[in-house]
Amino acid sequence: MARILIVGGGYVGMYTALRLQRNLKEELRQGSARITVVDPEPYMTYQPFLPEAAAGSISPRHVVVPLRRVLPQCQVVIGEVTALDHDARTATVETLATEAAGAADTEIAYDELILAPGSVSRTLPIPGLADHGIGFKTVEEAIGLRNHVLEQLDIASSTRDPAVRDAALTFVFVGGGYAGVEALAELEDMARYAVRYYHNVEATDLKWILVEATGKILPEVGPEMGRYAVRELRARNIDVRLDTRLDSCEDRIAVLSDGSRFPTRTLVWTAGVKPHPVLAATGLPLNGRGRLKCTAALQVDGVDHAWAAGDAAAIPDLT
Repeated sequence: MARILIVGGGYVGMYTALRLQRNLKEELRQGSARITVVDPEPYMTYQPFLPEAAAGSISPRHVVVPLRRVLPQCQVVIGEVTALDHDARTATVETLATEAAGAADTEIAYDELILAPGSVSRTLPIPGLADHGIGFKTVEEAIGLRNHVLEQLDIASSTRDPAVRDAALTFVFVGGGYAGVEALAELEDMARYAVRYYHNVEATDLKWILVEATGKILPEVGPEMGRYAVRELRARNIDVRLDTRLDSCEDRIAVLSDGSRFPTRTLVWTAGVKPHPVLAATGLPLNGRGRLKCTAALQVDGVDHAWAAGDAAAIPDLT
């Protein structure tokens, strides 16, 4: 039997499994091949739709794809790879049963390995960030952020304390990439619509601040579109702070590198990602940023029967 192990059920992992499931249909039916997909969640999250889900523009169920439904010919294991011995072709997987029933970690043997664990949020040792920062990487965080923003409107509407009201109506987003800009823009639009149902909160009472450490936002779309986005955001009374860093957010006060201080109950952290930490436990070659060194053919450099793509892989750009 040809045993194929796919670590990660995200965009890369799920579509790899879909293609293999289709191309190896006969082998899977005969039992001469097996595809195993390991992921901590039973679904793939389409992250570009998270801002729309946070704003309520689309339903959360339209952001996720159940793995077992689309991969009926694959074995889906809900768990996390904690160690990998590629020489022995075995992976150690911590499943839900490990904690619930006190069972031992599962050992999965394989012949071909596909690593696509993706990335995790990159945080910095900023005082107060671990206590008050809100992530924006999963559908749960997106829905939680929407509920949090609406809760702040309720707090502002019901309090008599101007300091509490001001903090509740101040929303700080750190990171000017796709996630930060889209999340801020979608939620600002949602909140502006929602305040019409509050008798004592106006859209002009809300304060939205985008903090970006570099001199531009949305670097992926080029400088011209980045400047256009800044103009559009500022036209909506969104305070865009370029070349500015978050120095502290202790006591629910966002302190910026330009000296500004904003009492806020909402600080959203979208300042980049880093490769999944499971890569450090694989023993496979990594580059200086912790990504797997790969060839242009998506093979792990110098390693047979190991492949990678996505945020976890460093693929040379031949162009």
